[in-house]
Amino acid sequence: MKATKLLVLGFLIGPLLCGGALAQTAPTAPIVLKGAPIGAVKFDHTAHLKVAGKCEICHHSSKPQKPLKAPQEACTDCHTNPAAQPVTTKLQAAFHNPTATTGLCIDCHKTQNNQGKAAPVKCADCHKKTNT
Repeated sequence: MKATKLLVLGFLIGPLLCGGALAQTAPTAPIVLKGAPIGAVKFDHTAHLKVAGKCEICHHSSKPQKPLKAPQEACTDCHTNPAAQPVTTKLQAAFHNPTATTGLCIDCHKTQNNQGKAAPVKCADCHKKTNT
């Protein structure tokens, strides 16, 4: 009887805890991240998801000071240039520091290269004026 109650409780609570994550799907077409003076970045979610395995590797949950307006939001909905309160991280810093030596994107690309995989680490490999 206890096992049945736990199973039922799990079915009731599980969707509440995971519902948002299960409802989200990555865009199938590449998106273009604009705003960098050296060129935009064409970002393929499908390719990155194959490496990362799950969205949460790159996307963080919302903060209490700035709750999500929708289950899927663009980084630019919160991270702006310059950063606007209550968010303190400007757009570029959400991806990498100004010298592109550390940060979300470049750290992952360096890790992939250290594991023998080819990931771009030069600015012009991702940032292209032709990306529109």
